[in-house]
Amino acid sequence: MHAVKIPKIINFGKNALGETQYPKNALVVTTAPPNISGKWLAKMGIQDYMLYDKVTPEPSIDDVKTVIAQFKDKNPSVLIGLGGGSSMDVVKYASAEMGKQKILIPTTFGTGAEMTTYCVLKFDGKKKLLREDKFLADMAVVDFYFMDGTPEQIIKNSVCDACAQATEGYDSKLGNEFTRTLCKEAFDVLYDAIMNDKPENYPYGSMLSGMGFGNCSTTLGHALSYVFSNEGVPHGYSLSSCTTVAHKFNKSIFYDRFKQIVKKLGFEKLDLKAPVDVAAETVMTDRGHLDPNPIPVTKEDIMKCLNDIKSGNL
Repeated sequence: MHAVKIPKIINFGKNALGETQYPKNALVVTTAPPNISGKWLAKMGIQDYMLYDKVTPEPSIDDVKTVIAQFKDKNPSVLIGLGGGSSMDVVKYASAEMGKQKILIPTTFGTGAEMTTYCVLKFDGKKKLLREDKFLADMAVVDFYFMDGTPEQIIKNSVCDACAQATEGYDSKLGNEFTRTLCKEAFDVLYDAIMNDKPENYPYGSMLSGMGFGNCSTTLGHALSYVFSNEGVPHGYSLSSCTTVAHKFNKSIFYDRFKQIVKKLGFEKLDLKAPVDVAAETVMTDRGHLDPNPIPVTKEDIMKCLNDIKSGNL
């Protein structure tokens, strides 16, 4: 038997942000500064809310603890994650700890976090992937509105992330016919949008990607990427090379088209500061991504992949 889990309510499309009804006394959690978050909140039309805008990029469990410490006694009606994956992941964990419902509103379109049971946080400086049903949103709101004014590099990093998740999810051993259908459709939408300059379709493709990979898993590309993320490389940027090399190793049906989008988006070669053998040891501990990989992976395989990434041999 297979099971597919998605948010209870998904509001998406034009004007979804402003037409959604938000509870009073909500806690909005974001990384955005006031000049940006103020515009977003006005567009939402939200009233009677509290705001926490100090979430750090690549957040840690300490961000979660801070939110809980500052707002638990204020008894918010709901937590709203407004932003990229960082804001949404903090809300996923904090809302579960506080026993509150959560609304997730992505402002970048790559993580698909608003659709998944995944939560990524740093513990002792290292990124850790968590997966539990309690991290699933009660409502997701997906609106193209946020694309306007977003820096180009953030958009590129985000859409590369969405493409990586869709294609790795398709290849995952944990997938099924339904998740593979979602993942393939997501990549087809995103590939067309990237290659034919239709960024207005990124949010829909990302949403489909989240539904697909969120019900199976990502694989080798993501395992490789985390050692670069730990060195400060933006996640989507790291996936440009890591997922390409992973698709080459896995003989994925997406290898050629994924290379095309990486070239179209203009990503440069990655560098790795850590010794390759040390980084490979770190990657090998990531069983959550390696076990679902369609082909078994050894440390020697990881070292070759990392060397190929460093040399640009994609």
